[in-house]
Amino acid sequence: MDQLISLPVIDLSDLDPDALHRAARDVGFFQLVGHGITPAEQARLLGAARAFFALPETDRHAIDNLNSPHFRGYTRIGNERTQGRRDWRDQLDISNELPPHAPAPGEPPYWWLEGPNQWPTALPELRHISLEWMDRLSTVAHRLLHALLASIGGPEDFYDDAFSGNPRNHLKLIRYPGQAPESDDQGVGAHKDYGFLTLLLTDEVPGLEVEAPETAPGGFIKVPHLPGAFVVNLGELLEVATNGYLKATNHRVLSPPGARERYSAPFFYNPRLDARIAPLPFPGASHATGVTEDPGNPLFAEFGWNELKGWVRAHPGVVKKHHPELAIG
Repeated sequence: MDQLISLPVIDLSDLDPDALHRAARDVGFFQLVGHGITPAEQARLLGAARAFFALPETDRHAIDNLNSPHFRGYTRIGNERTQGRRDWRDQLDISNELPPHAPAPGEPPYWWLEGPNQWPTALPELRHISLEWMDRLSTVAHRLLHALLASIGGPEDFYDDAFSGNPRNHLKLIRYPGQAPESDDQGVGAHKDYGFLTLLLTDEVPGLEVEAPETAPGGFIKVPHLPGAFVVNLGELLEVATNGYLKATNHRVLSPPGARERYSAPFFYNPRLDARIAPLPFPGASHATGVTEDPGNPLFAEFGWNELKGWVRAHPGVVKKHHPELAIG
């Protein structure tokens, strides 16, 4: 049976390195406070998200991600897949605002992930609010990553070069619109994130669950809402960087009951697409158990490949329309 349990709480303004080390090593998830993002800023972003999803369907469909070879824009309810099953949510995917990068001959196909966003003409303020939010959270995540690397005894700036140039930061605005008509409760299926760190802002509606070591294999704990906090989880690149000393943790979202809606905004702190993640030198390296071996989810040290695998799996419609050569199976 799923359990309700508190995650560790880490205060970035008064950091306890040992507590951060334990939270990252033992759980892979924690609540972050003392981050400097005000409740007003958080309310502004979630308000913008609600305003977007309240737009008429025609306005949202005008920026459908099927228009974009860069996987940007609006994904309709049920059009995303996790582990082959549909996710009962809709969302807007936003990343760094850059010119389109169609890979030249010999370039990796992951460069398709670099390009412009799609913005709704009926909500022009969304662009500024979203890009400003990404800048603010990049600063928070940079501090947190430095603190985390130092807490396990590594050089805090070891990966700074990987984030130079055009890092692949990514923001999702998500709505879970209640339960699917068939009573399927998969808001988003169990998965891991592809990059270094994820900082998640949610409203008060529950649904997030985390696979936890104190449960039986495949068991999940419910994550309670902590006002003002970000829920932070480690991504697959930290598992690669530490050779499994730190692990990316599976998590999922169950649909809210009935017609109740849930809103969230995960921010993914990622390096450049072509950054290759070298092993971190740190005292615990000799105790690392190696990265997770999963033929269905290989881990890549070159970030672009790790990122691309997820987008190809999750958005078969975009792949079919723009990148049939990347189709799986």
